[in-house]
Amino acid sequence: MGETEQRPTAGSRLGAQENAGISTLEHGQKPPVTPPGKLISIKIQMLDDTQETFDVPQRAPGKVLHDAVCNHLNLVEGDYFGLEFPDHKKMMVWLDLLKPVMKQIRRPKHVVVKFVVKFFPPDHTQLQEELTRYLFALQVKQDLAQGRLTCNDTSTALLISHIVQSEIGDFDETIDREHLAKNKYIPQQEALEDKIMEFHRNHMGQTPAESDFQLLEIARRLEMYGIRLHPAKDREGTKINLAVANTGILVFQGHTKINAFNWAKVRKLSFKRKRFLIKLRPDVNSSFQDTLEFLMASRDFCKSFWKICVEHHAFFRLFEEPKPKPKPVLFSRGSSFRFSGRTQKQVLDYVKEGGHKKVQFERKHSKIHSIRSPTAQPSEQQTEVPKQSSSFAHGENNDVAAVQSCRQGKELKASTEDAGQHKSPSLKKSPKEGRKVDGAVVSTVEKEEEAAKDRMQQNRPQSQQPSTGGSLTGSPHLSELSINSQGGPSVANMSLSPNLSPDAKQSSPLISPLLNDPSCIRTDDEEEVKRKRFPTEKAYFIAKEAATTERTYLKDLEVITSWFQSAVSKEDCMPETLKNLIFSNFEPLHKFHTGFLKEIEQRLALWEGRSNAHIKGDYQRIGDVMLKNIQSMKQLSIHLWKHNEILMELESGIKNSRKLETFCRDFELQKVCYLPLNTFLLRPLHRLMHYKQIMERLCKHYPPNHIDFRDSRAALAEISEMVAQLHGNMIKMENFQKLHELKKDLIGIDNLVIPGREFIRLGSLSKLSGKGLQQRMFFLFNDILLYTSRGLTASNQFKVHGHLPLYGMTMEESEEEWGVPYCLTLRGQHQSIVVAASRAEMDKWTEDIQMAIDLAEKSSGPAPELLASSPPDNKDPLSVSDCTSLPAGLISDQRPVSISYVCWYRMQSLSFYDILQSNENQLSGNLLRKFKNSNGWQKLWVVFTNFCMFFYKSHQDNHPLASLPLLGYSLTIPSESENIHKDYVFKLHFKSHVYYFRAESQYTFERWMEVIRSATSSASRTRALSHKEPHAY
Repeated sequence: MGETEQRPTAGSRLGAQENAGISTLEHGQKPPVTPPGKLISIKIQMLDDTQETFDVPQRAPGKVLHDAVCNHLNLVEGDYFGLEFPDHKKMMVWLDLLKPVMKQIRRPKHVVVKFVVKFFPPDHTQLQEELTRYLFALQVKQDLAQGRLTCNDTSTALLISHIVQSEIGDFDETIDREHLAKNKYIPQQEALEDKIMEFHRNHMGQTPAESDFQLLEIARRLEMYGIRLHPAKDREGTKINLAVANTGILVFQGHTKINAFNWAKVRKLSFKRKRFLIKLRPDVNSSFQDTLEFLMASRDFCKSFWKICVEHHAFFRLFEEPKPKPKPVLFSRGSSFRFSGRTQKQVLDYVKEGGHKKVQFERKHSKIHSIRSPTAQPSEQQTEVPKQSSSFAHGENNDVAAVQSCRQGKELKASTEDAGQHKSPSLKKSPKEGRKVDGAVVSTVEKEEEAAKDRMQQNRPQSQQPSTGGSLTGSPHLSELSINSQGGPSVANMSLSPNLSPDAKQSSPLISPLLNDPSCIRTDDEEEVKRKRFPTEKAYFIAKEAATTERTYLKDLEVITSWFQSAVSKEDCMPETLKNLIFSNFEPLHKFHTGFLKEIEQRLALWEGRSNAHIKGDYQRIGDVMLKNIQSMKQLSIHLWKHNEILMELESGIKNSRKLETFCRDFELQKVCYLPLNTFLLRPLHRLMHYKQIMERLCKHYPPNHIDFRDSRAALAEISEMVAQLHGNMIKMENFQKLHELKKDLIGIDNLVIPGREFIRLGSLSKLSGKGLQQRMFFLFNDILLYTSRGLTASNQFKVHGHLPLYGMTMEESEEEWGVPYCLTLRGQHQSIVVAASRAEMDKWTEDIQMAIDLAEKSSGPAPELLASSPPDNKDPLSVSDCTSLPAGLISDQRPVSISYVCWYRMQSLSFYDILQSNENQLSGNLLRKFKNSNGWQKLWVVFTNFCMFFYKSHQDNHPLASLPLLGYSLTIPSESENIHKDYVFKLHFKSHVYYFRAESQYTFERWMEVIRSATSSASRTRALSHKEPHAY
């Protein structure tokens, strides 16, 4: 008998051994019995776009076919993958592993089944095998080509550059162009080819395995990573898309996530005909009903999505495969569908135990061969992946720590029982993140207080897992990578190469890191031990503050040099002279401070002993670095002097061009522009004062005989000279900027910005009218006092009701006359008004109004007519009760929140002196945040500026997740009864909102207390302005 000809298989083509004996079954588990009978041929399309044919018995369950494909590829972690095919209605469905193949694939000759990734873990470091990561990389490549993985151009180019590196190796311009011409990774690829090659140039020496690893590191941060959208409608008929991920069920409008229902909050999933129902766990703090309802295209669509949700919940949340339900005696109700296969915990445990053999494989598209080897060493090459840590100890390159909660030990109840008696809230249409949908939180930063307590009951700490090494600080493209990021879980500081053997890793129980849920809480009991290994001296933390604030400053410069410049180049709205004026002065600053930051971070690395530890004694200082760069900075003074001209020319251009005005207003609505645009233009002047403060603290700390004292004192002298030269110019520009900002907040004004006008104070006071005391917003200048009410406009502007010239005004207390505590009568030449406030607020207003009256008396005469067709309105139609309230807690809409708007709702006031102090009191760095009812801490990158805390997942993100205006908040130390029991913790509370923040050292704790205290209460005395030191332009 002759030998039968062997057809080449996927395993042989990849270089795998035919009889490697690799199985996806656990130890002691027998393979499923193959039913006898006629064989049918099933065509499988692999992720490398090749097709293989598998012969299976007609009555074989789907698991036989799935195992055959995994064994063929020698794929150990095959449980992350699934088989997808079009059913008889042309709808893509997953192959059920328990049902016979023939009952699912009716016409196998005409159907091609796709082998694709089904379950996307939150962290690619959980994928232990290089082959698994290679297949995931192929899936990312496929999703890019099909338009499923949407992201910005920079992220797209970086992803493709790693794919190209894995396929053709190191950069060669000729080869790259030929390769990109022959291979189309995305539609309209030509526009990105230069950027792809620019990124590819930076990957020299990177192996295919490392490229896969970097590709997945970037991809997992994108919002659409692993997302398959399922069209649906809410109860009001608004078109939305549903999706399921490792964290729970997600709701999208277009490609924007507007809501997320974490598994911990979901009690039951069910469907009835075309209605998909989510029953949430009862929560006394929640304002919305416990059952949500969505309408899908058909019952089949609805059931298919319900099955996917059940499978995702089981795979990521359960410890083991759920047991089958007993068959009913008489009749069944609901679906008998259940998840079949190993859970993620079982997969990790199996690989951890080493129940498999290492085999070679060859990449189809790559000219470079990779071999899975237990002896492979981590690469020392610098990568784009930041080093991650579960504590402060590893510096500022850490990603935000994420909560990693254990799966529940019980299966999620899944039933098709009728839930019609429950009323379900509808999802209102919202184009942006951060809106609320009938009480259901849809922001990327949720109101975690309601869910934190429930979540912590289900959480367990995760033991350490390996993480990638490297640093992001040297990459000029880093800041653009996190636009659509979701962040990642915090892992330990072990270095992991993409081809590191799982045998070399520490074992850890499987948990389900809630990567996409910022409300997740983490525990950090080991943090105290880790922190002791790093420098503890005060000078180190002063230097670290210089680095953290420099990062934020560089990001602010990029808003102008990158984002604003890119937007301007696409719109023909700005004169060329103005473009050149702005960008020719900001680009040299950005280039210089990029190098400055790199030098500071290199010195910190030496100081911490992270590199060249044997010589660290000479590098435990920062004064020499500051002196060198401050001296170089003096050469850039010519650009700093131009900021006056830049600001005035831009405002002049806006005044003369409606198109430019609209463009700037639209740019300020972008998430990256988290402050008013003019504030970013003044940032270089603010930064000089920060350097001066840092050097003052350093000189105060050092004894005169310290090795770093002389350099620090010289640096302080240099920067003090620069500040003194530019200080007067900065005050003029700050007043100019504030007047224009208020101009946007007020309606009914023609000429608010005039030469000689100085802003003094704004705030909320009660004005006595025929209806009693009515809340009004007052704006005090050196020549006039305006009072307004909040208009009913979408932009929350204030409508001017009247004005009182300060020339000739008198002021007297009138508590006895009107019977109102802390009451004041202001008598102008043509009108008098009575105002009242708390004693503290009235003291501030009394002092500032008297100062303003004195200034007006010494001026040339009355102020010009201010209002445009808005006569004084004494009827005051709007009362306090008519106004909606500003959220007292986190604001997840990233657009700039007007200070006037905050003062109105928090019943606060703010002086120009407070604003100048705020410009000096800026701070950024990592903090641990905790809510009142939670037991764990969440690590966030926090930027404090403009009386507000902005929260980021990491310092690399381009825009904040949420903001917390601090005006009106109280700053205290937690009491013993609050059971915090941690060092360096401060508490912020306003009404029922309580936040705890934890710093890393005594110095940083004191610094955060200092700068936040400046924002939580307005200065009681405002003598910064006087007729001797005018700040008018």
